[in-house]
Amino acid sequence: MQRRSALKNIGGLLLVPSLGIANVINPKKTVMRIAHLTDIHLKNKYDAPVKFVKCLHHLQQQNPKPDLILNGGDIVFDMNKENIGTINDQWQLMNGILKNESSIPTHFCLGNHDIWWNENNKEQAIYGKQYAMDQLKLSKPYNSFTKGGWKFILLDSVHLDVDGTWYIGKLGEEQFAWLENELNATDSSMPVLILSHIPILSITPLLMDDVVNKWEVLGGDMHTDSTKLISLFNKHPNVKLCLSGHQHIRDRVLYDNVTYICNGAVSGAWWEGNRRETAPGYGLIDLYSDGTFEERYVNYLG
Repeated sequence: MQRRSALKNIGGLLLVPSLGIANVINPKKTVMRIAHLTDIHLKNKYDAPVKFVKCLHHLQQQNPKPDLILNGGDIVFDMNKENIGTINDQWQLMNGILKNESSIPTHFCLGNHDIWWNENNKEQAIYGKQYAMDQLKLSKPYNSFTKGGWKFILLDSVHLDVDGTWYIGKLGEEQFAWLENELNATDSSMPVLILSHIPILSITPLLMDDVVNKWEVLGGDMHTDSTKLISLFNKHPNVKLCLSGHQHIRDRVLYDNVTYICNGAVSGAWWEGNRRETAPGYGLIDLYSDGTFEERYVNYLG
């Protein structure tokens, strides 16, 4: 009887650590919901303002409501070769809608259409990226912040090509060194989400044209330094998710334990329907405390 009592007591004691462990280990929980909006291309045409407002209302009616919007660039329709009056009108429209129709904090990166490359105006102070940076109150075109136990890194992926006439996707030496330092300075237990306009890795460039047996990926369609970036991410297993846009086509690529999502465009095919098989929409992503996530693409017009 004494032996049975002793065993019974031991069994009771063995239950205690399991309860303690359950309390100590933090179970997987949602720490944040983010909305990824990219390629809005806003202008006062094609009913774009009405549809964009519908998009903002749609995502704010999600349950739970997103805590944060990541805007992936191509914010206005096109600044590349437009005159300053047209550019002013596009940004006034965008700023007014965001102020009046959205209550969610928003972080931005620049797209290729947010850059003024009118060759006749290179000497103006607002030439290039500065105009859009001033509108968005950005001191630099790339930055980082932490929220909900995650690190967010927003990249500037659009740069002039070597001939200075058009753009390609890359970071450049200065920004790459900054990114490397950011990742080195981030606690290895903190998951990292990276936002760029041009995809770092994607199959969407293979679908841009109806090409058979002779695919070509151009420097303006995907990062030209993707292998260098992938090698950097390999040294930092806490890099979990890379979001992009630019192609107006959605895909999801898993490579070396990093998920690369190119989301479709808010504007679809520049406000004229679907872009191939991808409808106008936005990404909805739940981030978890253990560095995992769940995501889906939402067609706000459907």
